[in-house]
Amino acid sequence: MTKGADQASAEGVPSGRFWALVIGSIGVVYGDIGTSPLYAFKEAIHAAKATSFAGREAVFGVLSLITWALLLIVTLKYVFVLLRADNRGEGGIFALMALSQSVAKRSAPLLMGLGIAGASFFYGDAVITPAISVLSAVEGLHLVSPAFDNLVLPLAVVILIGLFAAQSHGTAKVAALFGPITAVWFVALFIGGLIHIFANPDVLVALNPYYGVKFVLKHGVVGLTVLGLVFLAVTGAEALYADLGHFGRQPIQTAWLGFVLPALTVNYYGQGALVLSNPQALESPFYLLYPEWALIPMVILATAATIIASQAVITGAYSLTRQAIQLGLLPRLGIKHTSESMAGQIYMPRVNWLLLIAVLFMVLLFKNSSSLAAAYGVAVTAEMVITSLIAFFVIWRMWGWSVWQTALLIVPLLFIEQAFFAANMLKIFEGAWVPLLMAGCVGLVMVTWVRGARLLAKQTRKNEADLDWLLRKLEAKPPHRVPGTAVFFTADPTAAPTALMHNLKHNRILHERNIILSIRTEDVPRVPRYERVTVDRVTDTFIRVVARYGFMETPSVPKILESCRRKDLNIDMSATSFFLSRRNLKPTPKSEMPAWQDRLFVALARSAQDATTYFQIPTDRVVEVGTQVAV
Repeated sequence: MTKGADQASAEGVPSGRFWALVIGSIGVVYGDIGTSPLYAFKEAIHAAKATSFAGREAVFGVLSLITWALLLIVTLKYVFVLLRADNRGEGGIFALMALSQSVAKRSAPLLMGLGIAGASFFYGDAVITPAISVLSAVEGLHLVSPAFDNLVLPLAVVILIGLFAAQSHGTAKVAALFGPITAVWFVALFIGGLIHIFANPDVLVALNPYYGVKFVLKHGVVGLTVLGLVFLAVTGAEALYADLGHFGRQPIQTAWLGFVLPALTVNYYGQGALVLSNPQALESPFYLLYPEWALIPMVILATAATIIASQAVITGAYSLTRQAIQLGLLPRLGIKHTSESMAGQIYMPRVNWLLLIAVLFMVLLFKNSSSLAAAYGVAVTAEMVITSLIAFFVIWRMWGWSVWQTALLIVPLLFIEQAFFAANMLKIFEGAWVPLLMAGCVGLVMVTWVRGARLLAKQTRKNEADLDWLLRKLEAKPPHRVPGTAVFFTADPTAAPTALMHNLKHNRILHERNIILSIRTEDVPRVPRYERVTVDRVTDTFIRVVARYGFMETPSVPKILESCRRKDLNIDMSATSFFLSRRNLKPTPKSEMPAWQDRLFVALARSAQDATTYFQIPTDRVVEVGTQVAV
């Protein structure tokens, strides 16, 4: 994929490439929101008709609410506003957090807290999306024959296990099919809806927002319940911003305005028209849009679309986790690159299997898409509220808008999103507690890791000497020299690494050439290659190397050494030893954290992937120096 395709278009990129990006974005960006017609209208209209409301009143109210949710939340907020708040061409909650922190430094801790909360809710979304999407697609089989009823749950479980099992092989080879398949899905949505709108054009009066507002205000708790279920129509909107770097602003905007929004709107209105003319269609308003002969093809197409939507969410979870690791919010986890040509194609085994376990738990706990619908909205609405709060700082401080101008844009959106959030919280005892619990657990892990890492760094600094002071001591009393190069890793390039101090203390030797290597994560998505490495020759025998990476990149020591060669620092891997500090952490009663959090941090540290594997250091060149640290 290309980054910032809209910028590239201005430089004369062929229109064929632009339209390829549009089709690609339809598959990846809009897969999730594109499967919402399977369940959003059905669940909302069922809730609306829970009492003796007139059919037309319920249908018009639900359709009006869906229409204006798509226009205000997705079109205004995401397509027209947030897509312009890019961090060097990249989007997503962490990109927005880093961007806001760069312009609102006093509020950096608050913004980090919001970023952690937003990311935590994303994981709840990543668990529920595959579960509800695949279940809702497979449930169409019961219309083909009641004999299939008992097969729905086992088939959904098999599909999900197969989907997660295939992740280790990468998706680069099949990703090219995502766009065309999803494009066919949207065409089918459009045609299915259009036929029934022609048969009952009265349904188009629901374009008037009056019907939606009237319904919510008139029917109290039921109106709020319906509002919460209407939000299912916009779940997946966050992917527009998260995938900005893959496709660029203009292809994503073009796909939404010219293709996706019309298809979704027409399909929802077609379902409404069908229910008005045939109330019995409430059982499954989506699948009953189509003639009987098309049911099996539509079930197959819907299943393919939901698998693609789930794939996009799973890939997003990998990407978000890698960013969290780089930003120091999570311990190191194994990352496998599944494509040589596409940097974004990664596989994270531990994240993959944890997601699968959580998804299967959701499927077996709730058993059908209607029950899952109650749990779905909370995670997404909470994430959207948080995104709006962070965006306030970017629009105000970076775009140069006044406070009142920014508030005029953001406050109404926040009011709408807060209303959706409150409506979804009504379902707290019907399943909405699940994403809240998941988000709480993930947030707790991140906060514990950040706090523990700071305490560990503070403790480590007490045992480290100033590097310049050490070099003066070594010049005054040189130790025994041995041939070769030694590379010592440190988070602080001005401090003498613990491994260096232990090597001098216990072995009483020093290599002919010593490199102090520090790997830093910048608050940008990617660091240009020519800015990757800086080399500082401190003395004849000591060289300080600082390697900078963006939060969307994975550090690699072999590639850092390649960059060093371009800076006239040639390092022969076969004659180089890499010294690492392996810290054995022990909880202590004197810790600044509560005892339970202290133990959690120690457990997280022990579960982290070792630095040798994570940084791709040749294992036969590593010397590990063990130290025990109380935290």
